[in-house]
Parts: sequence; C-alpha cells; structure tokens
Amino acid sequence: MSSLRLLFSTSTNPLFNLAVEDTIFRSMSADQKVLFLWRNDNTVVIGRAQNPWKECNTQRMERDGITLARRQSGGGAVFHDLGNSNFTFMAGKPGYDKTVSTQIVLDALKALGIEGKATGRNDLVVETEEGERKFSGSAYRETMDRGFHHGTILLNADMSRLADYLNPDPKKLQAKGITSVRSRVINLNQLDDTLTHDSLCDAIKQAFFDYYGETVEPEFISEESMPELPNFEATFTKQQDWHWNFGNTPEFSHHIDERFKWGGVELHFNVKKAHIAEAQVFTDSLEPAPLEALQKSLIGQLYNAEGITAALDEVSTQYPKNVEELAQVKEWLLVQLA
Repeated sequence: MSSLRLLFSTSTNPLFNLAVEDTIFRSMSADQKVLFLWRNDNTVVIGRAQNPWKECNTQRMERDGITLARRQSGGGAVFHDLGNSNFTFMAGKPGYDKTVSTQIVLDALKALGIEGKATGRNDLVVETEEGERKFSGSAYRETMDRGFHHGTILLNADMSRLADYLNPDPKKLQAKGITSVRSRVINLNQLDDTLTHDSLCDAIKQAFFDYYGETVEPEFISEESMPELPNFEATFTKQQDWHWNFGNTPEFSHHIDERFKWGGVELHFNVKKAHIAEAQVFTDSLEPAPLEALQKSLIGQLYNAEGITAALDEVSTQYPKNVEELAQVKEWLLVQLA
C-alpha cells in the first residue's frame, strides 16, 4: 500500500477547502505523505494571528462579495482568485520537512521551464530584468507528530484586485498580532502564457511522485460529494463561523473622530476577541447625554455592524428627541468600522 495520498478539490470555496485541509491534517496517519491541490475564488485569506480590520479593506470586500477566511497557520494576508493555485504538503514526523516540499514545487516548475528559487521569508521568486519577483508565499503549521506546508502560486491573478483588498482604509488602529509584509510580485503567465492551473497541478503531482518514487490514484473532492473525513462537518461549520474568521483577532484599539453640524465626536475602542471591551466617547455637543449613554451601550457589543446597530438602537429608544443625531452617528460608525 502506498504511503502517498493525492487529493484535488474541485471547489473554489475557501471555507470548504480550508476545512478539508484541516480535517485531512488532523486525521491522516503518521506514516503518510499527503499532497492537496486546490484553488479559491474571490477570497482574502489571513493568518491565524492577524487582524482583518488592519490587514484588509473589509468595507470594499463586503461590497464586492469577497470572502474573508482565517487559516490555521501563521503568516500574512493573501488575495486568492482563480488565477492562483494552492498546494498543501502534509507528513508525519520525522518525515515532515518543509525544504522537501519546497523542492518538489521548484522541481515541478523547472519541468515547465521556469527557474524559481526559495528566499528567506518563505517566498519563491524568479529573476527578471527588473530584479527578483515573488510568485509564491508559504505558511506552515506543526504539531507534536506532524506538520504541513501550504502556499499559493500566482499564475494570472488580477493584481489590481489584490491591491484593492489588501490595502486597508487608513484607520487609527493600534493592533497586536502579525502584520503582512508586502512584496513585489509577478504572475507566472508573464513568463509562460500557456501555463494553466491544470498543467501546474499535473507538474506538481508528477514531481511529488518522482521525489518519493511512488504513484497513487488521485481523490477528487467537491461540495456535491462531501468528503468522507472524520469530523469534517464540525470543522466546516467552525471555518464558516464569523467568530473564527473575525472574532479570533488579537486585542487592538481603534480611535476615530468626526465633526457634525451639532458637534464633534471622538471615540476610543479597546477590542478583545472582536467584542468592544472598553469605550470612551468625547464630545463638545450641547446635549452630551445620548453619547454618554452610547459609551455604556457599546461595551460588550460585537465590533461589527450588528453590534454597533444594537447599541445605537438602544440609545435611540432612550433618547427619542435625539434620533436624528444618533442616526448620523450610526451611519458614520458603520462606514468607519467596516
């Protein structure tokens, strides 16, 4: 029986694919070497210790229907569309070695006529006339008895959209956690315009087989034929949960201010696990009482549209004469916190 396992996902849903990846990783036997090939559409994937509000333009993402997905590994934020191909290598210890999986990817590209090389910060680059350009970034995860290495390869990604969603609105955020490092990137189709997701996957598959001297029949996974993987449903449910993707955010503070016709408002939030732990509201309004009530009402609310709306609706009920001013504050906050 082969020690290799090869899986292809036909889904482009990042929440499904990340759940498949995590389930395989948790359930694989320690003597297996697994290659999982997949891609996502219209997605920003963030590392497990990142703050989505700091890394992404969440307002633009929501407007354009871009999914935010938090992965299990560390590292920075990446944009995925169908111009990206993703790979995951998994192995039990002591066989797990991320330099092996990196070499398999480089061998696959060499077979396609592309000379890449690994650089310091988990990146793969090619030499161009303008210097080194990154085409792949990686992240890793290890437990006591196993590890995985996953990464994305830029084939013909829409670079303008990448810039749209990975450049956050300027916000006065003081955030803990990992901050993404931006690099100058290149699509491999600029080097070979015949390269496709399928041809790249075929090359990585063959390099995987060649390295280990074994072959195995591929397993195809789709959302229509749900994978027979232990506890997959629970993992998929968690991966889709707002509290995992947004709520699992390191503590941060946010300071915003605005001037209205009736006065200025300055808000300071301290946010823990995506809940507003502390709030301070300052104003020179002639009627400060509604905003003082808002300060109390915000504490404990989710740091999202639902939480802000709940707090302001509560205060509006208490202060019906100030509904118009509170509606203006609500409109402002919903834009600022998106």
